[in-house]
Amino acid sequence: MKKFILYLFILLYFMSSVKVYAESYPSISAKAAIVMDQETGRVLYEKNSHEKLPMASTTKIMTLLVALEKGNLNDIVTVSKRAASVGGSSIWLSPGEKIDMESLLYGLMLNSGNDAATAIAEHIGGSVESFVEIMNQKAKEIGAYNTHFVTPSGLDIGIDDHYTTAYDLALITRYAFRYPKFAEIVSTKEKTIPWEGKEWDRYLRNKNKLLWIYEG
Repeated sequence: MKKFILYLFILLYFMSSVKVYAESYPSISAKAAIVMDQETGRVLYEKNSHEKLPMASTTKIMTLLVALEKGNLNDIVTVSKRAASVGGSSIWLSPGEKIDMESLLYGLMLNSGNDAATAIAEHIGGSVESFVEIMNQKAKEIGAYNTHFVTPSGLDIGIDDHYTTAYDLALITRYAFRYPKFAEIVSTKEKTIPWEGKEWDRYLRNKNKLLWIYEG
């Protein structure tokens, strides 16, 4: 049940308002939406599911997937100035800070850390740009042909060619759930991770509200 709720939540990114009526399809005001069966891939409901739209922080689903396939959870990552200076949501990384890859992955998904996304990309890909190339290759491998990544974080201010579709995002998410570690990370409600140079740890709290509403 929890996997289904998490999976559905990711797809609800495209849905700003949903009204459900008895014995009818939901009324959705968003431009696009999809509900796909996790086990079979069958599309149970869709609305404009092949329309290209900005993906914002759902980008991090692919970032986590690539990191799990290409990275090592025990690696120690040295945070660059570029990573530490990325705007938006963060886990408050500092230039030169050393932190393990697994902690970065939790920071990526629970706090939606843009700084964590950049640090992960630089460590695994050698550069953000090279990591993004891997992301785009993976999208094609999965069959997400109407998806294009420019950043590993989804911070796309002033960027027009960073997009996906509801259908492609469903494919990517379904594929990612093959990995138990993916499911473990995205289903974690709260976690503390190291904070180098501090007397306390970082506290992470999952922004997925459905985790706090539904049990099981």
